[in-house]
Amino acid sequence: MASAKLLFVAGLLVLLPAHMACAQGKLREKIRERIENKRAEQASVHDGLTSQIQVGDLTRSYYLFVPSDLPKNREVPLVFVFHGGGGNGKGTETLTNFSRLAEKENFIVAYPDAIAKNWNDGRENEASKSYKKKVDDVAFVKALIDSLEKDYRIDNKRIFATGISNGAIFSHYLAANMSEKIAAIAPVAGGIAEPFDQQFKLKEPVSVFVIQGTSDPLVPYNGGEIASKISFGKSRGKVIGTDETIRLWTEQDNTKRNPITGILPDSDKNDGCTVETFLWTNGKNGTEVKFFKQNGGGHTWAGGSQYLPRAIIGNVCRDFDASEVIWEFFKQHPKS
Repeated sequence: MASAKLLFVAGLLVLLPAHMACAQGKLREKIRERIENKRAEQASVHDGLTSQIQVGDLTRSYYLFVPSDLPKNREVPLVFVFHGGGGNGKGTETLTNFSRLAEKENFIVAYPDAIAKNWNDGRENEASKSYKKKVDDVAFVKALIDSLEKDYRIDNKRIFATGISNGAIFSHYLAANMSEKIAAIAPVAGGIAEPFDQQFKLKEPVSVFVIQGTSDPLVPYNGGEIASKISFGKSRGKVIGTDETIRLWTEQDNTKRNPITGILPDSDKNDGCTVETFLWTNGKNGTEVKFFKQNGGGHTWAGGSQYLPRAIIGNVCRDFDASEVIWEFFKQHPKS
């Protein structure tokens, strides 16, 4: 009986008009193509490597991603991505997806780990072991650059730094203390620390891309106490306001006084966020200062996950992808 059914189906297939068979073939091809494209989109990049380095008396750790087809015949950029307070390097890779971008664009990404999960970023932060123990995180970054330069052909004109929250505040601090080495930074949800702002001065200009939400409940847009509602009696220190942060950078880079302004398309009407853009040009050595003002944006990474409830961190802006626009900015701003 089964063989008879098979013969019947085979007979029907033989009788199908030629154009129907052709159409079916094209449909199968389209489906196969869509499946392959979807697989390519969803495919994970290969894993990075967790390593350690000795810096003075401390053993420091970091997570490193190196593209599978890293060019061997030319120097490549190095991007540091600094986690927020309480986080770690591996988790920040997941949040930002910078490794996927690095695989595509052929640059190396280092995700360093802070001591006790907090960077010593220029604040008087009583809740941070790094602050109380006077941990030299700038020395850690310097040592890590030296170490990586032994193993890879790092382009000294294209060393960049970004980070969120505590990692953003530290990016400002790092660039000010290593302005001769860092080409550009992109702090997300974090301004310049108090009282470090009083001694903020560059040896060399650095390009800066600030991304900040006006409704950030943890790092106030207008400056002040960090995470004041969840500090539990221990001060986490203060930052200056976003506008003041940008003023210091434009002064140090000696950019034009008036910015070029714009508005990003509100591509997601439900994210509670719109974005104004500002660009200060013609700084020393070709530097620029850029600012994405996320109206309604929270303590989040644009295009990333809602990693905690909105009641705690606010809205995630969906009108742009922070990692992509940051990398585009970095590409355009090497050290001169």
